[in-house]
Amino acid sequence: MKRALILLLWPGLALAADPPELPDLPPAALVEKALRDYPLVKAAAAGVQAEEAQRDRLEAGPHEFALKLASQRRRDRPLDRSYGEHEIGIERPIRLPGKAAKDAELGAAGVEQARHALGDALHESARLLLGRWFEWQREAAAANDWTAQVELLRRQHEVVSKRVGAGDAAKLEELLSGGQLAQGEAQLAQAQSRRERAAIDFAQHFPAIPLPAQLRPAPPRPVADTAAQWRERILAHNHELQVARAASRRSQLTAQRLEADRLPDPTLGLRMSSERDGQERVVGVQVTIPLPGGARAASARAGVAEASAASAREAHVLARAEAEARRTVSLAQSGYEQWLRLADVAARMDENTRLLEKAWRLGEGQFAELQTARRQAIEARLAATQAHLEANEARYRLLLDAHQLWPIADAEASAGH
Repeated sequence: MKRALILLLWPGLALAADPPELPDLPPAALVEKALRDYPLVKAAAAGVQAEEAQRDRLEAGPHEFALKLASQRRRDRPLDRSYGEHEIGIERPIRLPGKAAKDAELGAAGVEQARHALGDALHESARLLLGRWFEWQREAAAANDWTAQVELLRRQHEVVSKRVGAGDAAKLEELLSGGQLAQGEAQLAQAQSRRERAAIDFAQHFPAIPLPAQLRPAPPRPVADTAAQWRERILAHNHELQVARAASRRSQLTAQRLEADRLPDPTLGLRMSSERDGQERVVGVQVTIPLPGGARAASARAGVAEASAASAREAHVLARAEAEARRTVSLAQSGYEQWLRLADVAARMDENTRLLEKAWRLGEGQFAELQTARRQAIEARLAATQAHLEANEARYRLLLDAHQLWPIADAEASAGH
């Protein structure tokens, strides 16, 4: 009986049955394009390109060849003669064994972190899209409900006015009915204003996705699988956690690289010189070895401290991600049950109002009781409508966090290239 009342309250719900493109969500192709063009995602995609260039720089190394040229005049006073002398040399610092491999690891870690950051930007933008989409749906549904209620209140006021004119009802009933109608019209105007603001806000963020002309909410569905399974899926696709882990690994590699840099790289050079107008030719090899000081040791200590801080931040992000995953699963599971309860209440309130109105028309009930019942029915229907959409949003948010709603991975690859 309970589910029958719910289906009577929501006549359009029985028509939808797992379509490929859900009727209450924008098409996946438009979503992918909107996410790829979103400024936050574009910035993250540029960050990937920057880290790829940084990787190439690290693989090439910080050292370059240096060309040295010198020219001088030598004066031999005993012979009272001057000689022209010239020198040319080339030198380059050489990375010690192990440093080049560590630099390559650092570059790859930076690219990995940037790609996870791109995924996080896509995910957060998709969350924003889903939230703004359902914000508009809630306001549009409230406007629709108030439109229907105002129409009912208007018909009721017409009936009351006719009864007052016929002498079958007191003038007070007409005043009460008119006041309730005016309240409903004010609530409708506010709901329509909120709907327009929500539509403008959505269009400002995602202009490539048009809002539908007619609201078509899908029926809420219970969440399958256990909470533990959903938490595992969410954590496996949590980009913020992946960014924190990549940052922690990158900090550890940086600390190792700074420790290796405590032993400076030597500089190897080759020089050739012509002295005494070419009478003497000199060819030599030179090696320059910097002597490490306290700055290198301090940099190594700072790298170790930063790696420890990054590890602590990773633990903090993990705890927060686990808590958020539990909350997301809980909201999706409880949202469906909450909608069932409120939809049942709304159906009962509608039936109660119908019976009281019938009794009032037959002269067996008080108009004040009918007004109270109608106000409670309006509140119950509005609450059920909001619970309906909140249950859908919570379930879609769960699917989104588990990467089962929109092609986030495809959009990430497309934006990255």
